[in-house]
Amino acid sequence: MTLYYLPEGEMQGDLDNIVKPILDALSKHIYVDDGQIERLVVQKFEPGNVFTFQKPTTTFAKALAGDRPILYVRISADPHEELA
Repeated sequence: MTLYYLPEGEMQGDLDNIVKPILDALSKHIYVDDGQIERLVVQKFEPGNVFTFQKPTTTFAKALAGDRPILYVRISADPHEELA
């Protein structure tokens, strides 16, 4: 699972504090239990930190062009896909 958080401004609090509520919200809808998650990548992108996403999906590109906050969630069945 990949989570990208793009807050409106400088993030208050720790990034890890938003992870558990997201995993719990997806439980029972996307997977049976969050214990099934084998790999979790979490990153924040605060305004002013220059970063360009290469080849975002159409949906993600539309979200990036809109208002923040934005939460990008990507779930894959292959926990090793980005490790090769």
